[in-house]
Parts: sequence; C-alpha cells; structure tokens
Amino acid sequence: MAVEKTSAWLELQQHAEPLKERHLKDMFQADAKRFERFSFSFDKYLLDLSKQRIDDKALEKLIDLAQQQQLKPWIERLFSADKVNDSEQRAALHMALRQPEGRVLRHEGEDVVAGVQCSLMKMQQLVERIQQAQWRGYDGRPISNIVNIGVGGSSLGPLMVCDALEQYCPAEVRHLNVHFVSSMDGSELEKLLPKLDPATTLFIVASKTFSTVDTLANANTAREWLLAASKQPIELINQQHFIAATASPAAAKAWGVPERHQLLLWDWVGGRYSLWSVIGMPIALKIGMGQFRKLLDGAHKMDEHFREAPLENNFPVLLGLMGVWNINFLDIHAHAILPYDGRLAQFPAYLEQLEMESNGKSVNRAGQRIDYRTCPVLWGQVGSNAQHAFYQLLHQGTEPVMCDFITPAVRYDGDGAELQEQHQLSLANCFAQSRLLALGDSMLSDNEGASSYKHYDGNQPSTTLMLEALCPETLGGLIALYEHKVFVQSVIWEINPFDQWGVEQGKKVATSLLTTLAGGAGDNLDASTEGLVRFIQEQTRGVTDEG
Repeated sequence: MAVEKTSAWLELQQHAEPLKERHLKDMFQADAKRFERFSFSFDKYLLDLSKQRIDDKALEKLIDLAQQQQLKPWIERLFSADKVNDSEQRAALHMALRQPEGRVLRHEGEDVVAGVQCSLMKMQQLVERIQQAQWRGYDGRPISNIVNIGVGGSSLGPLMVCDALEQYCPAEVRHLNVHFVSSMDGSELEKLLPKLDPATTLFIVASKTFSTVDTLANANTAREWLLAASKQPIELINQQHFIAATASPAAAKAWGVPERHQLLLWDWVGGRYSLWSVIGMPIALKIGMGQFRKLLDGAHKMDEHFREAPLENNFPVLLGLMGVWNINFLDIHAHAILPYDGRLAQFPAYLEQLEMESNGKSVNRAGQRIDYRTCPVLWGQVGSNAQHAFYQLLHQGTEPVMCDFITPAVRYDGDGAELQEQHQLSLANCFAQSRLLALGDSMLSDNEGASSYKHYDGNQPSTTLMLEALCPETLGGLIALYEHKVFVQSVIWEINPFDQWGVEQGKKVATSLLTTLAGGAGDNLDASTEGLVRFIQEQTRGVTDEG
C-alpha cells in the first residue's frame, strides 16, 4: 500500500488540519514547559523542536508513521550492507568509512572496514610526504600549493570541511595552501593559476569514474599549464604533480596518473557521501590526519546513535520527521539553512546537494510515480548575512518556509573579550530571529497600532540545533546527522536516496550540443535551443572574421 493511503498518514492529515490554524504564540502561551518537552540532548548537541508547529499527538503519530514504514528495519539494512540502492543494486556503506579500526563489516565476501583502513593508511603516507616537504615538484622544490579538481561530492564536502576547520590547521603545515576548482568553464583556473608557481603546485584529480567532463577539462588545462611552464616531459609532470582519488584506477592510469599516486574508493561510496574517504585528502592536508580521524570519530558516534537510539529520542529521526510533517502535512515546500557561524558558510551549499540530489525524486522504489511531495527547495547562507538578504521574505513574504538555525554555544574560549562579545552578538541574533519568526510581533511590547507594512505574522516553524563548540568531532556528527536525516525521509517517502538519474541525461544532451556548437548538424533541436546555438555561432564567426 502506498504511504499516503496508510492509516498513519491519513491520521496525520486529519490531525494537521486544526494545527494549520493554530499559531505558535498560542502554543507557547498554553504550555510553559514546551521547550522541555520538545528539546532533546545527545552528546554535545541540543535539538530544539519547540518552535515547530507540532503538539504531543503530532509527534506521536509521526513516530507511528516511521514504525509503519519499517524505519528501524531499514536502518538495520543500511548498516548491514544490504543493497538499499535499488536502481543500481548497490549497498550504501559510507558509514564503513568512519568505522574504528578493528571493526568487521563484510560485503560480498570482503571485510570493507579493513579495506578502508588500508586506503586511509596510503592516504596518510602521501599526506605526510607532502606536509613534511618530501614531495617535490619538477625542479626539486617542495610542494606548497595543492589544488583539488573535482565537482559535486568531490568538491562540496571537502571544501566545506576545510573552510569550517581552518583554525585546526597545525602550525607545521601552514606553509601549505589548499585550493578548490570545480567550474567547467575554466574561470576558477584562469583566476587561480597566475597566483601559483607551477613547480610547487600539486593537483588532486578527484573523480569516482575519472570520466567526469567538468573535472577532466580542468585537469587537462592544469596539465597544459604545467607542461608549458616546465618544458618537461608529460610523464614527469604526471608523476610529480598529480594524484588521483577515484574508483576507476584503469581510467586514471590511462590519463597518466601512476598507480602509486592513486587513492582508491569503492562503488558503494556515493559522491555526496564521500568526504570521509580518500576524497577527503584535501581535508587531511589542511588539518592533519589526526584531526581528520577525529572528524570520522564524530560521524561514527552519530552513526551509533542513529542505529541504537529509540525513534522518539533519535536526532536524525526527529529531524527527518519534522521535515515530513512540514512538507506533507503543513504544505511548506521551502527550507532555509541558517548557520550563525561564519565557519559554516559552505554548509548550506553542501546540504543543497546532499538533500536535493538524494531526495529530489518523483518515482518510488517500485518505479511508480508518486503524487505526494518529497524534498523541498533548500538554500541558505550564514544567518547574520542572510538577515540583510532574504529574511524580508521569511518575515513578511507570502511563502511559508521552515528554517534550521545552527550555532555553537561556545566560541573564542580563551580569546579576547571583543571576539567573545561578537559571538554573544551572533547568538542574540540567532535566538531573536527564530523567536520573531515563530511568535511574530505579538512578542513586542511596542507593536500596538503599528502600520500593516510593519506587521510580522510569525508562525514560521524552525528547528534550532546547537553544538557545544565547532570542532572536528562535532562537525563530523553534524554532517552525519543530516546524512541520516535524508535516509529517514527517503524511507517515509519510499524513494531511493542513493541514485541520481536526474543528472545523467543533461550530460548526454550537452555532449551532442558540443558537436553542434562546433558546426555539426543539430538534429531535432527545439526552436529555442536552435536559436541560442545560432546566436553563438554568429558571435564566434564574427570574432573569427575580425581576427
């Protein structure tokens, strides 16, 4: 039976109707202990759901829905190496990437944890060679700049973590600069390369298939830059200036990266779940292998919590069910991610891929189209900056939006009073905005007689997630929390979160259009695309004629 026809779903629909008309300010006025009843603690995290438009019965029925959808057995399937990726007949074992050494998890006859540890050891050896100035470029000088070339999961995760944990960079490796390049148009390389010394620059080509057009275009441009500057044989350049992180060693070798400089991952590692693997080498270079392992430890602790905690106290389950409640029962289809910490500036972009590529699906696991909502549009930025950008829409627009406020409780411990005051300012704004979104201007003592254009309705639901402090362990747990939240929602919606067929056809169409742009026949083009191609051809022809 389809989920929307089940008793738990229908009961939630019925229960949601009166709650749609009830304002959060009335819920708080009626219940002085609302925070105590709808906030949850685990390890170094606090999850406050009291500003969500729920009551006890709604939460109880959401748990019933999770049980009806067999969430606990699905969690066990995920952790037991079952092929939960139906369409590609693969397991999804990114949790194995952060399992402690000595654990055993067998998949297709192999102990994948042992394989992961071997892979991490090879990565550590390469990382230490670079950090200790033992890896040298074509003229014998040590490497000082590392450029990660990748796109999607091969870039977003490592970039986000490097940005968030920059303060954990050990003093002895601060001579190394880590850069990221992803855009296929070459603009990032055009801007970056003039600032680098070719002889001391190393490129990590991160591509699971080693056939991603965007990544290989950038890698080829980087190699041509090295060849032109060095006047050295291509074999030497490939050997001294390139590392591959890939699941396709033959393709990497054919491109030119020697096997000893290849770091391997597996087909059961999805791109958007891969920062824990050798794809995370830029992270290890930035903060050191010890801190990288703490990142893994924090994620593993959240894995254990997800697997073992009861549904009603389970952080990923609660976070996922709040999304289902808002999307499917309160008709809220936009989700803002609002970290109140500049170190998490890249976190919303990371979640855009994690959530929308995973759960942006309209076909269930049986291949049938569904007629209920799944993943919402998700976006965000650092909250203090977003206040001056799109909070106007959140407070006075016509679109209902659910928000996640994320902040550390403590920062600048031991630093100057001025910086600590700035953190208090950030916290005050975080709490003020979530309060105003929930309660509207009814919370203000001076709102009597205010003009309509100054009115704040409120009743916008939000979750506040607090970390004791932002460090490798808590960041690892935060990322794993959202990974598992995505899985929870996929189980409720009966969709596969581990494939991404929606990105494949565009690549094929682009390949054929590349030929058309070069002057080839453009068969079966629609009028719009044909007109755009013709415009480009005319402009190109004009430049050529002038030249």
